[in-house]
Amino acid sequence: MILYGARGQAKVMYDLILSNNQLLEYLVDDNPPADFPHHLPIYLPSRELLLDKKVIIAIGDNRIREMIYDKTKEWCSFEIMQHYSAYVSRFTEFGDGSVIMPKVCINAEVSIGMHCIINTASVIEHECVIGDFVHISPSASLAGNITVKKGAHIGLGANVIQGITIGENAVIGAGAVVLSDVPDHAVVVGNPGRIIRFGTL
Repeated sequence: MILYGARGQAKVMYDLILSNNQLLEYLVDDNPPADFPHHLPIYLPSRELLLDKKVIIAIGDNRIREMIYDKTKEWCSFEIMQHYSAYVSRFTEFGDGSVIMPKVCINAEVSIGMHCIINTASVIEHECVIGDFVHISPSASLAGNITVKKGAHIGLGANVIQGITIGENAVIGAGAVVLSDVPDHAVVVGNPGRIIRFGTL
C-alpha cells in the first residue's frame, strides 16, 4: 500500500491502514515534509514508484485529489479503504479510491463515487448518490435521497434534509442546515443555510 500525500490526511490514513492490519510501504508527496511519524520513508512521486502499486490519495482537498488522480491513473490502482468501526450497508456501491473513516454510518442503496472521503462519524442515509471527489466532513448528516455532485464539500457537522441536491463543487459550511437545493459552486452557511457567494471558502 502506498499513500500519495504525507500530511494530516495521510496520518489519519496511516492509522486506518494499521487498524486494518495492512502494511504501508512508503509515502509520496510533491512537497514532502521533513519527516512522517514512525520514520516511514517519503519520496517525490514518480512513475517508477507508483507503477502497479495499490495507492490511496491521502489529500483532503477535492480539487488536488482529482488532479493527482488524473496524473497517476495510468500507473497504479486505487484502493477502497473502510475502517472496521464503520457501518456500511451491504447494498452500498463504491468507486475506486474512496475512504470510509471510523464510526461512519452508511445505510441502504447509497452510491459513492471515486476518491471520496467519508469522514469520521458522518451519516449518509438511504438512496443518497455521492459524486466523485466529494468530501463529507466529520459528523455531517445527510438524510435520504440526497444527491451530492462531483467535487462538493459538506462541512463539519452540517445537516442536509431529504431529497436535496448539492451542486458540483459547492461548499456547505460547518454547522449549516441545508433546506433547499444548492447550485453549482455555491458557498452555503448558517441555519437555515443561505448562499453567501459563489466560489470556495
